[in-house]
Amino acid sequence: MKYFSTRGGSDELSFEETVLTGLAPNGGLYIPVTIPSLPANWETEWRNYTFQDLSVAVLSLYISPDEISKEELVQLVHQSYKAFRHPQVTPLKHVDDKIWVLELFHGPTLAFKDVALQLLGNLFEFFLKRRNARKQAGEAKDTLTVVGATSGDTGSAAIYGLRGKEDISIFILHPKCRVSPIQEAQMTTVTDANVCNIAVRGTFDDCQACCLQYLYSDIVKSLFADKEFNRKHRLGAVNSINWARILAQTVYYFHSYFRLLESLPSTTDPTKVEIQYVVPTGNFGDILAGYYAKRMGLPMADLVVATNANDILARFWKSGRYEKVDSLPSLSEGRQPSVDASGVKATLSPAMDILVSSNFERLLWYLAYEDTKHISSEILRRQEACVTIAGWMEKVKSSGKVEVSVSVLEAARRDFVAERIDDNLTLETIRSYHQISYISDPHTAVGLATARIIKAQNPPQIHQIVLSTAHPAKFSEAVCRALEGTVGFNFERDVLPDEFRGLLEKERRVVDVERPDENLVKDVIEKAARKRSDTVVLRGDI
Repeated sequence: MKYFSTRGGSDELSFEETVLTGLAPNGGLYIPVTIPSLPANWETEWRNYTFQDLSVAVLSLYISPDEISKEELVQLVHQSYKAFRHPQVTPLKHVDDKIWVLELFHGPTLAFKDVALQLLGNLFEFFLKRRNARKQAGEAKDTLTVVGATSGDTGSAAIYGLRGKEDISIFILHPKCRVSPIQEAQMTTVTDANVCNIAVRGTFDDCQACCLQYLYSDIVKSLFADKEFNRKHRLGAVNSINWARILAQTVYYFHSYFRLLESLPSTTDPTKVEIQYVVPTGNFGDILAGYYAKRMGLPMADLVVATNANDILARFWKSGRYEKVDSLPSLSEGRQPSVDASGVKATLSPAMDILVSSNFERLLWYLAYEDTKHISSEILRRQEACVTIAGWMEKVKSSGKVEVSVSVLEAARRDFVAERIDDNLTLETIRSYHQISYISDPHTAVGLATARIIKAQNPPQIHQIVLSTAHPAKFSEAVCRALEGTVGFNFERDVLPDEFRGLLEKERRVVDVERPDENLVKDVIEKAARKRSDTVVLRGDI
């Protein structure tokens, strides 16, 4: 299997090169040359697989055994999920009529991103160790400088996935005072020598531009397009633009499919059951994994995009316009979120508070490709789709928006629907589910609220699976606000896990950066590299 950039170019990368590169030099995102189909007997053969077994089965369709042998892949997968708190890794819980919650927060940092980032960290380490083992005596070792931006959970999950790993340094930027106290503490209390947290004054999109060669800022050119800087530090991406994260996340769609079927009465005809996935969505990576699962052959109804007030995706499915600033009539809300200078609205579900969705480009490529059916040559169809994407992304960069054709929008609507949820409904949903003995974080509440809205339009055979993104304790302010005054509710007793007790009082290590300036970020990376180099020399002298 090879991978290419959504914006074209002649290069086709191996899985290893794709993982280590992260983002294409032309700013595009890597996607597989083909989406593999499931084996003919997958439903019977995979039915009783554990999560780890399913991971090996799904990943094997995208990774050549010449790159990672079956034995090596099994070892990587089991290493990645051994620290999860639940034996099923991503358990499915029935919460209300035909609504189910897929709990993805049982990893080391209690967030769904652990599922992908534990694996990604081990892949980074595996590839570097193998490369360095092949080097001659005296030859410089390969290293990787991972740079990531976070609005909350990505940072801590990435840090826990890479902490202490040999030949890897990780620098995580987060918007100062724009992540929850628990999220900040999870990141900044990690004191491993290869970890550096950078608190930046500005929005998540500013940080993301600093770290990921994001297409909306000139900061990107200095960090990733600076050839000398890249040659010296070998930058790698850990955010959801990295293909390995999307691939890892496809697994829990298969896992939840089998777990739901086995949970239904034995008299249920599985052919009469339809599953609709409802996904709280910011950067579009989690739901994009579901799209790949569907394209591979996993039976499902619509994929439902659940957004908060930062609703660029919900607006796209309504109008066909992908635009950073809402030009549609505003939706009424009892509580209007505050808006910063960039247009990002601060909400109770902050991990979704972004201006643009970085992974949406991958879906746009498939929509553009589908719109080239009039072209007979497969190569020319792919090239045309890449040209289209490059043009669309340039329009978004220059004017802040792009509008797709009616045919492209219709194609998008065949697989997806979208809804926007405000903060008042988020709080109301947390309260109503608490009444039936389920406590959700605000992001999951956005998904649950959306599921209820969509459910009214669904035929009776549809079961909804809402992807739960984080443990409710990570967002104590929203949960406590929703349940304030509720008789019998006690946050420390009912919500707070042992892992978080005393976390806020631990020693912190963080570098403050006064503004989203690429030179300031470079200075932090350079200083850390010099410190590591000096340490190596001293150890050598001893």
